[in-house]
Amino acid sequence: MRAFIFPGQGSQAVGMGQALADASAAAREAFEEVDEALGQHLFRLMAEGPADTLTLTENAQPAIMVNAIATLRVLEREAGLSLAGTAEFVAGHSLGEYSALCAARALDLTTTARLLRLRGQAMQAAVPVGEGAMAAILKLDFDEVAAIAAQAAQGEVVTAANDNAPGQVVVSGHQAAVARAIELAKAAGGRGLPLPVSAPFHCALMQPAADAMAAALATADLRSPLLPVYANVTAAPVADPDVIRRLLVEQVTGTVRWRESVAAMAAAGVTSFVELGGKVLAPMVKRIVPDAEAISLVTMADVEAFAKTL
Repeated sequence: MRAFIFPGQGSQAVGMGQALADASAAAREAFEEVDEALGQHLFRLMAEGPADTLTLTENAQPAIMVNAIATLRVLEREAGLSLAGTAEFVAGHSLGEYSALCAARALDLTTTARLLRLRGQAMQAAVPVGEGAMAAILKLDFDEVAAIAAQAAQGEVVTAANDNAPGQVVVSGHQAAVARAIELAKAAGGRGLPLPVSAPFHCALMQPAADAMAAALATADLRSPLLPVYANVTAAPVADPDVIRRLLVEQVTGTVRWRESVAAMAAAGVTSFVELGGKVLAPMVKRIVPDAEAISLVTMADVEAFAKTL
């Protein structure tokens, strides 16, 4: 069994998508559709930068999504593959869950791009710059980090926001509380690395963004996906549109349970994980399920090589 997986924020880089667009009309059409949906030259920004503008949350989120969907369209149109005929599940890390839903036809590309632009803007606006922070806590497991976050809070917000892989958990919250969590992690034998992010994602401080997404998703055309999507906040497959809407809202403030999601897919029989448009999730998969196949498709050569294995 196979799952297609979709990366989240942090996988953006200047030049992303350029080689695919040069080689494939299917990829170019995807980038053009998102440019039109957003009323901006997003693909030019992806191809040429500047990096600091691409990294802005409102740009990075739709850029990462369309890069993944362009890769999928190349697979579908150039290699003649179908998502439903090639995989049993899809999943994405944070904003990647929207990419997964788009890939599974629960959302069209224009709607997905607009939702992610709003999501990025709302998440950035939820907390004034400088008040929030995130940090990767290494060498400790999720339960240890969750306990450290509870101890570090001291009346502020800090929580275990991303359970990425064994020994890699991200905390998010008020800047001072995150700094306390880093020190407590060091004392517990772990290591804390502040992350260069513009807002504290996936914690209670994001509630204003969750409210904005609830309003937007309530009227979005969201259909049943072609195949089940593993939700970040439950680490379980979901197919009902109303449940998907609710979980996408909860995802804004909730923990990204990526480690559990991958383990659950493996338990369901998935032995092959294919990351589209990035090289971030495949290494995590190998840490979670060492015996699984985990590959990343980014270039035309990657796509062609994968197609030949099917």
